[in-house]
Amino acid sequence: MEDKKTSVLLLQDGTVFNGVAIGKIGTTTGEIAFNTGMTGYQEVFTDPSYYGQILCMTSAHIGNYGVHSEEVESKGMKVAGMIIKKFSDGYSRPSGLKSLNDYMIDDNKVGIADVDTRALVRHIRSKGAMNCIISSETTDIDELKRQLAEVPSMEGLELSSKVATKQAYEMKPENPEFKVSLIDFGVKKSIVTCLVDRGCHVKVFPLDSTIEDLNSFNPDGYMLSNGPGDPSAMPSSINLVKDIVNQNKPVFGICLGHQILGLSQGLLTEKMFNGHRGINHPIKNLKTGKGEITSQNHGFVISRESTENNDKVNITHKHLNDDTVAGIELVGKDVFSVQYHPEASAGPHDSRYLFDQFVDNLKNK
Repeated sequence: MEDKKTSVLLLQDGTVFNGVAIGKIGTTTGEIAFNTGMTGYQEVFTDPSYYGQILCMTSAHIGNYGVHSEEVESKGMKVAGMIIKKFSDGYSRPSGLKSLNDYMIDDNKVGIADVDTRALVRHIRSKGAMNCIISSETTDIDELKRQLAEVPSMEGLELSSKVATKQAYEMKPENPEFKVSLIDFGVKKSIVTCLVDRGCHVKVFPLDSTIEDLNSFNPDGYMLSNGPGDPSAMPSSINLVKDIVNQNKPVFGICLGHQILGLSQGLLTEKMFNGHRGINHPIKNLKTGKGEITSQNHGFVISRESTENNDKVNITHKHLNDDTVAGIELVGKDVFSVQYHPEASAGPHDSRYLFDQFVDNLKNK
């Protein structure tokens, strides 16, 4: 990292970390979050659920295998910025297309490296999620504090409209067996791929679509995608999902889609102290008793108390680290959702059976 420009990271509570600039020279703001995954950084950086967040990677070495055209979850990087300990300018993979640094520059992404990420993560684990600013343009802390004070809190922030498709599009296998209408709140490409691989003709709809729009495809079932931001700030989407449930067809929700499903049934959501982000989160399936190692990325969660007090909803999965609600199903309906990523890109494939479960529901509808 020789001859690199100085960069500074300022947290909302006034804590400062110094380092060197990576990616584009500039300034960026967002909510700080950390991901514990040891691999899959390109899939993480292109996950639309990270929109508006500055991401600290806890794995010490990032960039060492470059970037590849097949390892994207959306068009372009979605993180607001990156914080890294040891950043690799070069890469060793023969099939790599370019360095991560060039990828960042091409996508106008600002980052900082040579940061003690262990100290940073320990700090935000004890203090909680907060906004931050990275700059390689100025090291004037007072000026950065002024800019940071103008950044809105993630709580109450609707971000899906920033990353969701504006036009409907379709993906299908050669001989599709089923049709699925998917609401795009910020969908990862691998979710669509997992459905197509199981014989589904998927039509991806913008989040402002109506139930009439979705039903014009004559779907066998509905998919509610992941996405960024606060689900409680999306009343139109909550009402749409309520209409979807009332169609009495199979429904499968992931992450933000899971939270919006819960809100549509009268449950509450709450902002987490830090959130879950990584590819090694332990989940227990309460119906089978089996454990799963899962990929997760969320800062909001369905309230356990509101779920336990609702006789229309059963809790199907729980997070074994903190007992938070990790999955629900609606009583008497083929409607279920999970607070993690069964497509797991990157991550273990322990939970891909959930796509099979959804397809079984389509068969039996």
